[in-house]
Amino acid sequence: MSTSSTGAAATPMTGNAVAIKNFAFSPATLQVKAGTTVTWTNQDTDAHTVTSAASGGPLHSAALATHAAYSYTFTKPGTYAYICTIHPFMTATVEVTR
Repeated sequence: MSTSSTGAAATPMTGNAVAIKNFAFSPATLQVKAGTTVTWTNQDTDAHTVTSAASGGPLHSAALATHAAYSYTFTKPGTYAYICTIHPFMTATVEVTR
């Protein structure tokens, strides 16, 4: 039996897709390799954005209507935190490795 101090929501996921549903980004932490294009798709009826949490960050989507998508190709390793500017409690991270 293993124990962990982090919940399942904090477990990084791999892949290249993020769902925006129920006012959350899923997965909340995504791990990708440099050169990967990640696509966010809004599955909510409310509009959402994908915007870098730090000023000058690379993520700047328009407001995404239901079923709209936004893609970005990560070229440099690092940790990219982002939010929905319409609903700032919605936060997530993309971790980019070499």
